[in-house]
Amino acid sequence: MKRTIASKLPDVGTTIFTVMSQLAADTGAINLSQGFPSFDPPQKLRDDIKHHLDNGANQYAPMMGVPALRSAIAEKTTRLHRRSIDMDREVTVCCGATEGLFCAIQAIVRAGDEVIVFDPAYDSYEPAVTLAGGVTRHLPLSISADGYDFSIDWQALADAVNPRTRLIVVNFPHNPTGAILRDADLDRLADIVRDTDCYLLSDEVYEHIVFDEEPHCSLLAHDELWERTMVISSFGKTFHATGWKIGYCIAPVYLSDEFRKVHQFATFAISTPVQHGIADFLQSDAAFYQQLPAFYQEKRDFFCSLLKDSRFRLRPARSTFFQIVDYSDISNELDLDLAKRWTIDNGVASIPLSVFCEQAFTGTRLRFCFAKDNATLEAAAEKLRDL
Repeated sequence: MKRTIASKLPDVGTTIFTVMSQLAADTGAINLSQGFPSFDPPQKLRDDIKHHLDNGANQYAPMMGVPALRSAIAEKTTRLHRRSIDMDREVTVCCGATEGLFCAIQAIVRAGDEVIVFDPAYDSYEPAVTLAGGVTRHLPLSISADGYDFSIDWQALADAVNPRTRLIVVNFPHNPTGAILRDADLDRLADIVRDTDCYLLSDEVYEHIVFDEEPHCSLLAHDELWERTMVISSFGKTFHATGWKIGYCIAPVYLSDEFRKVHQFATFAISTPVQHGIADFLQSDAAFYQQLPAFYQEKRDFFCSLLKDSRFRLRPARSTFFQIVDYSDISNELDLDLAKRWTIDNGVASIPLSVFCEQAFTGTRLRFCFAKDNATLEAAAEKLRDL
């Protein structure tokens, strides 16, 4: 007899990142779909990790993270956001941002609770809510009249919040659109949640990749929002090391306590030598992440210049290492179908925006990753200009 099991995630298949990266590998296409850099982490950071690998840092780390790394994270937070952080009780190192997001949602959301996300929404949020017994409510980001800028519709959010709303997930700098928040946006959010029992989960993995001299407005920096917020970030994006899967959660003590209750049974401890190496590097070379906006802005500008004479419509991204392009002057094909076809026929893989949305309101937009060496970007752009 063939056995079956009732799935806890019946509507979830393989992620679009895996699908498109595998398709690129199978066809030999240039992979500008999944968000990983084509360059290595800084040599000094790798040397720092190797030092600890060769000098005894090879057993379990403390569940909440090694003290040196938690201290470095707290110091960085104070330096950037003027928020004094208790390294022992408010910082937890986790297995990448994905685990951090999952643990935060499991810690907060109960059966029947509602969780608000903003479409296009990163695809790991809703499955975690479903596994916690919650219900995800999707609010589309507003699109400006010229079709380029995405932002939160604050009135729509205010109307959506109700006594069942347990959590609002915000992701700025925003993947995939590159939208950012400003101080006035944080004040609007505070106005909406002030008299509620709603918590906030802020996905800030691209915190150090904001362009054109714009600041990153973190929820950590807002006194009122901080009291009800878990902030998740990632060293993988900051140090060109997505394969290391090292992230962290910063939250007030009462929320960190609940986060750690889940974290200790999800993964318990994170790679010890990598934690020590990152701690050393943060203490000795803060200039690296301070220079990251300029580094990626140069990549963004180069990629956009290569597409200047193409039939794509675009405005340079405000943040992240992704560029959104509108292909409506080339085709009216559905974005998922087109992304797959162009990967096979034209040799460049991208990510369709509609897969991040409950309603496909972004049907003629694709996301390209420009965190690649210039030769790769030039080769990809040459193919895209022929479309």
